[in-house]
Amino acid sequence: MNTTVKLKLGTRRSPLAMAQAEETRARLCKAHGWDESAVELVPVIASGDKVQDRPLSEIGGKALWTKELDQWLAEGAIDASVHSLKDVETVRPEAFTLAAILPRADKRDRLVGASSISQLKPGAVVGTSAPRRAAQLLHQRPDCSVVMFRGNVATRLSKLAAGEADATFLAAAGLERLGEHGVGHALDPAGWLPAPAQGAIAVECRANDAETRELLAAIDHEPSRAEVTAERALLLALGGNCHSAIAVRCDWEEGELAMEAALYSPDGTQMVQGEARFTAEDTEAPARLAHDLLSRASTAIRSHFAGE
Repeated sequence: MNTTVKLKLGTRRSPLAMAQAEETRARLCKAHGWDESAVELVPVIASGDKVQDRPLSEIGGKALWTKELDQWLAEGAIDASVHSLKDVETVRPEAFTLAAILPRADKRDRLVGASSISQLKPGAVVGTSAPRRAAQLLHQRPDCSVVMFRGNVATRLSKLAAGEADATFLAAAGLERLGEHGVGHALDPAGWLPAPAQGAIAVECRANDAETRELLAAIDHEPSRAEVTAERALLLALGGNCHSAIAVRCDWEEGELAMEAALYSPDGTQMVQGEARFTAEDTEAPARLAHDLLSRASTAIRSHFAGE
């Protein structure tokens, strides 16, 4: 017997995005006692997936991951969108709301091609399109060079296998969700910070859709929401963009948040870092840390931020 579709979830069509949408559907069905057929997945090819030969910062930034889903959501073609939150713009349309943040997965990056940054061969060529990863690498290993790598996990691994670079970085959470548990080596967060909201899946719906908001609230994870809300607040206060090298990690510890952040010049030669500990209710704490970082940052760093 067919179950009536209760929710239509929009998602990008990439293998990782589909895996994240499947996880969201499974959590919703478990929370509400639904059959799997109650939640329909509606895939779209995002603009960011269509252009793979240029850095994201040159072709429109993070909005390229969201604009098609935003249009469908606004038109009512879908009830909600599933996103990798690190790929979602800090400022979103007021018509939408992040109704659920799923339990956050591993926040770390994994290095593929060497067991650690220090173990990269002298003068190694490393593939990445992320300013954060490039700057952190060059800060620790100025002898290395960076080439642009874009594409999904399989594409980047195939580029590596073809010899286009000696190593590359991938998010541990994405590899886990694809079942690629043995790929690469996790980088110690004490020496290598992730991107804001890395490892977090967000589910967004229309702000005036009370019924969908209530359904999605059942899978919202409070500690994960607190972490990523603080990280995105830091990003907003910094005024960062796709060119800015921002690394941050926020950990929920018994109702308090411990945040560590670092800003880099694009070439990695300049770095400023700071830490803060605050309650989840202290919504101004991330901005205070942002302003502290900018006040101590060199001109080479501050020129890539607008949050002064």
